Amino acid sequence: MFKKIAKYCKESYDELVHKVSWPSRSELTSSAVVVLFASLFIALVIFGLDTVFDFVTKIVYPN
Repeated sequence: MFKKIAKYCKESYDELVHKVSWPSRSELTSSAVVVLFASLFIALVIFGLDTVFDFVTKIVYPN
């Protein structure tokens, strides 16, 4: 059983080191910036929709 675990760990390490293509620092940075701005945009859209629905709800159901 321990031989299987050791073999699995060795094969996983070899795959990560030799077969996986890791992004460069500039690719990683640009991807992170895209994700950041997309997240901010989606958050602003949801905030806007929430504000509109709140306004409409207060008109339909006045206090």
